Amino acid sequence: MTNHSETTGPSDNGDIEGPEHSGRTVPFPDDQPRDEPQVTLRTPAELADALPYLLGYRPEDSIVLVALRDRDGRGRFGGRARLGVPANPDDWAAAAGQLAHGLVTGSERRGVRPEQMVAYLCQEPAPGETGRDVMERLRPLAQQLRVECGVLDVPVVEALCVSAGRFWSYVCDDRACCPAEGTPMGLAGTSVLAAAATYAGIQVRGTLGELRARLLPRESDVALEQEAALDAAAVPLVTRILDDAGRSEVAQETLHLAQRVMRRLAEARPVSGTAAEDLRDDLLLGHDEAATMILGLQDRTTRDRAAEWMEGDEAAPALRLWRALARRCVGSYGEHAAAPLTLAGWVAWSTGDELEAREALAMALGADPDYLFARLLHQACNEGLDPESVRRCLRAERGCRDAPKGEPDGEKQADGAAEREPAEPSPAARASLGRRRRTRSGVSADGVPRRPRAARGREPGAKFVRPRTPASGERPGPARTGRARSRAEEEKGAGRTGACAGGARTGDHGPKGAASDSE
Repeated sequence: MTNHSETTGPSDNGDIEGPEHSGRTVPFPDDQPRDEPQVTLRTPAELADALPYLLGYRPEDSIVLVALRDRDGRGRFGGRARLGVPANPDDWAAAAGQLAHGLVTGSERRGVRPEQMVAYLCQEPAPGETGRDVMERLRPLAQQLRVECGVLDVPVVEALCVSAGRFWSYVCDDRACCPAEGTPMGLAGTSVLAAAATYAGIQVRGTLGELRARLLPRESDVALEQEAALDAAAVPLVTRILDDAGRSEVAQETLHLAQRVMRRLAEARPVSGTAAEDLRDDLLLGHDEAATMILGLQDRTTRDRAAEWMEGDEAAPALRLWRALARRCVGSYGEHAAAPLTLAGWVAWSTGDELEAREALAMALGADPDYLFARLLHQACNEGLDPESVRRCLRAERGCRDAPKGEPDGEKQADGAAEREPAEPSPAARASLGRRRRTRSGVSADGVPRRPRAARGREPGAKFVRPRTPASGERPGPARTGRARSRAEEEKGAGRTGACAGGARTGDHGPKGAASDSE
């Protein structure tokens, strides 16, 4: 079953009529005062027109559920959930159940159980197919959605199919309202709802495909040059990252290079259109520079340091840089995209763009399903949590690191401090080194048989231990790394704690003294 990123969205984004389309007047969006312009949604046509404004983009190949709840006798939009339409009809029942259950339980966690649902099926015709053919083909899926929502005691009051510039209702049988040939969609941006949404500052950003295109690896002759640069840099850089002394140096080089490129991006002349912006940024980034940063970010400590550029003047150029680096993870380096995609998702979420945040974090998990930082951020973003708790954590880390030597350790003073994840390179970084040393025969250059993909990562029994904060109060170098210590030494010293007050943290950790393979 295909399942792309969205789960429950934020609740209370507008209002809607009940099943009889009674024409009650309701505000849109819902957080406007009562004297603000109001919009009446009376018909399936107005429901179809509302969908892009509810999601913030125009869905493609999607199943969308929108929850309704009653307030003061009026139906009010609640949470939204989306899944891709499974290619195999055998998966439709599971997809419908997953979507309905996820939306209802997610809304209940926010204290507002849905009372009704509106369902949308959006898919363009295949070659030789018409919009009506799509509607009829997807009719069993619409029925399955109605059944699954009914099992949860949340009836579907309207189900619409949107295809080929037209829409059909699976619920309304009034041919004057919903003819068999479908009803043409209005021109985008010309409805009363579009005007009200524009007045309220609600923007529709195109399609998810256009958004993902900004983060996908480039497929061109340039990609071959970039992969060659990654190949050339992989062995020397990863070898240094795996060395205790070299890791700190690589971290400093990576972060300083990233800052230089961010300044370069910030000073670039503005251009019109996202495609032109991305092309400009790609031209400002050299292959060797991209390779250095992509490989350097596979070290989790370096990645966490880079995550601190999430607000103020640093946020916009940082987001552009992470997008550009994700586009450079070409060929056999696709797994390495998890780090820049996660950073892009984090900065987008921190700056209020939840749509790009969800897409980037979902793509990071697609590149590496076990990348825990992406998984935690994706869950938090989908559950509507406030990113300020993570920002406070990262500000504290930055403040502690920049504090003059000899001052009390700010990390020890943090309430509810949590132990940081082990400062070790990700499995993707280790895979880079192993991959470049393999021969076509499946045997490494030194004669050791190649390990299968599932076994990549730390060798059995290998252990990476965080450096401890010295008793004198002096802190380690800027890269927050140090030599591995033996088990006996580790058990003697007090464990290093992170700076995330209240238990917030940016990475994973296992039992004391153990390193995690999950990211």
